[in-house]
Amino acid sequence: MKGNPLRGAGYLLRGLQMLPDPSIRHFVIIPLLVNILLFGGAIWLLLEQFGFWVDYLINQLLPDWEWLEFLRYLLWPLLALLVLVLVYYSFTIVANFIAAPFNGFLAEKVERQLRGVAVGDEGWKALLAMVPRTIQRELAKLAYYLPRVLLLLVLTFIPVIGLLSPLLWFLFGAWMMSIQYCDYPMDNNRVSFAQMKQLLKSERLTAVGFGGLIQVGMMIPLLNLVLMPAAVVGATLYWVEEHAPVVGGGTALRTS
Repeated sequence: MKGNPLRGAGYLLRGLQMLPDPSIRHFVIIPLLVNILLFGGAIWLLLEQFGFWVDYLINQLLPDWEWLEFLRYLLWPLLALLVLVLVYYSFTIVANFIAAPFNGFLAEKVERQLRGVAVGDEGWKALLAMVPRTIQRELAKLAYYLPRVLLLLVLTFIPVIGLLSPLLWFLFGAWMMSIQYCDYPMDNNRVSFAQMKQLLKSERLTAVGFGGLIQVGMMIPLLNLVLMPAAVVGATLYWVEEHAPVVGGGTALRTS
């Protein structure tokens, strides 16, 4: 596989560094608020219902036989991880649907600043016009995501293969995070969903490095609240330096 995971991770770090920039600061506010509200809700829900959900899944999987009681202790960590993953991805999907138009707008402003080239109209009318297109792209991502996550759920419960499930979940999540956030600047530039996937696959390790660091950051309290806008900015840097010149018929801007 081609690419450099460290270079990919670097785009997210640069995105974090750009957030205080006065020229884009006010475009960061709405994605930031969406993240705070939804992840706050996810944490509250987990604190309230986590033990109940894990016990419910165990009761569904195991017959009420006393001699099988030892399996509860083996299944509990695996099912606890499964509940955490499902809640995390569910709230991430909802957050991305709500914030999609604002993320697209943020990506547009960052690209305008980086390239000095307008990729769309300005103002609230432009933002409203962006809503149907961004929602359609979110549905395309969901259609790509669901069959694969269901396959991973099945693999999780297969002996031996299931032992690799944490690694498979992480790699899949890293790939999906890269798709999720790189789609905003690419959609602004009318790159199709299929072409966007091919561009990321052309240097897959770079994409996985970018998405992998997003996943790690999402698990760190407080940092996860600012990660959505930082990922949008980082993805726009990624697009501009890795793919925009190539799509436009030029050469890549990156130097390493």
